[in-house]
Amino acid sequence: MIQDPTRPNGELEIRTLAMPRDTNPAGDIFGGWLLAQMDVAGSLLAAKRAHGRVVTVAVDSMTFHAPVRVGDVLACYVAVERVGTTSLTVIVEAWAERGEGHHEHVKVTEGRFVFVAIDANGRKHPLPPEEDGGA
Repeated sequence: MIQDPTRPNGELEIRTLAMPRDTNPAGDIFGGWLLAQMDVAGSLLAAKRAHGRVVTVAVDSMTFHAPVRVGDVLACYVAVERVGTTSLTVIVEAWAERGEGHHEHVKVTEGRFVFVAIDANGRKHPLPPEEDGGA
């Protein structure tokens, strides 16, 4: 299936406003802030699927397509790509909603995050079976 590059893939997980305090010396939003937002979005989906706590064990890839600007609304869309025994891989797309009324939507970043389900002692444990209706 060919995906439409002009529309987000996955489900909207978080939206947040890019603020002046989040900028790098060039005046664009700092890449680390963006990575953190994407990690939060991915972990929320992973925790739902794991029915509990998860930790990020890898960011397999990150591609920055366009800068995020102060005043943009950052929207992170998530989809489970792969489910293993204790881990799951989540694709996160970050889109900037910008312009007057936030009518312009620009894909700014995408990444592949790997999460592992852990117990109360911080030890990995098997993911529960997938319920009907998906993640």
